[in-house]
Amino acid sequence: MAGEILVIAEQKDGAVKSASLQALTAAAGLGAPVVAVACGPSAAGAAPALGKHGAARVITVDVDTRDIAAWAASAAEVARSVAPSAVLLAHTLRGKDLGPRVAALLGAPMASDCVELRSEGGTLVARRPVYAGKALVTVAPSQGPLVVSLRPNAVTAQEHPAAGAVQSAPPAAPQPALGAVIKEVMAAASKKIELTEASIIVSGGRGLKGPENFAMIEELAAALGGAVGASRAVVDAGWRPHTDQVGQTGKTVSPQLYIAVAISGAIQHLAGMRTSKYIVAINKDPEAPIFKVADYGIVGDAFEVVPKLTAAVKALKAQH
Repeated sequence: MAGEILVIAEQKDGAVKSASLQALTAAAGLGAPVVAVACGPSAAGAAPALGKHGAARVITVDVDTRDIAAWAASAAEVARSVAPSAVLLAHTLRGKDLGPRVAALLGAPMASDCVELRSEGGTLVARRPVYAGKALVTVAPSQGPLVVSLRPNAVTAQEHPAAGAVQSAPPAAPQPALGAVIKEVMAAASKKIELTEASIIVSGGRGLKGPENFAMIEELAAALGGAVGASRAVVDAGWRPHTDQVGQTGKTVSPQLYIAVAISGAIQHLAGMRTSKYIVAINKDPEAPIFKVADYGIVGDAFEVVPKLTAAVKALKAQH
């Protein structure tokens, strides 16, 4: 590609989000120098990881990333100074808010939730799902840089050691506007794996009959080292928190392995997980729509299949 590629990386206390490392890997594979911009008080601590994953330069900005407008203004100002051929970031919860703001400030087109990137004639070309994942469209800019948000786990993070030279840039003041003022941030302590970051997800549906039966889903997920997901029906019933919901009105995930237990496969759910690399469906109804997208299917009672599957996984791990 002609020109550098700018990757807006998410970090906290110097630790870079895995989805941002995946975006760096995707950028490094496009054949152009990669510049990473990391914002936040501890951004300098993220430089080694960013350099290890392909950033030739790392630009740090000491700006409060809790203020999304200030973060977007600073990232856009760095983009103007770099004049990149493309701007990449992860399609995370924060990225969904940040990406459109940066694109608007740059007056640039944006392609969100992309699952594939490539270079054609020096131009970035992206592919993204549309119509609830039923089709893919190819997007390329007619002029100027394209801002792209990459779906987490669409690319596997790999090391591409680069110079990682660090330089700092001053924060940019956001344009005055009506908005919210942050008074306090209260982070809930949790050891749960974030769904969009998980490489393995085990999801349960209404066929589990009650919230108490999610214990076996949690046990299988723990054995596999994965996260627990849920269908909308389960969340609406109050069995699981909304943070666990996978689907069109929940979270869009793309793990290496997705196990759907007692989930029929409504189109809204499929929209949130059909790009998973491998899909395993466990359902007693052989006509359940979930089997149409599954790579592997087990027609059987989840209450019999899941405990046996969990035991088999534990036995296999014990051998190693």
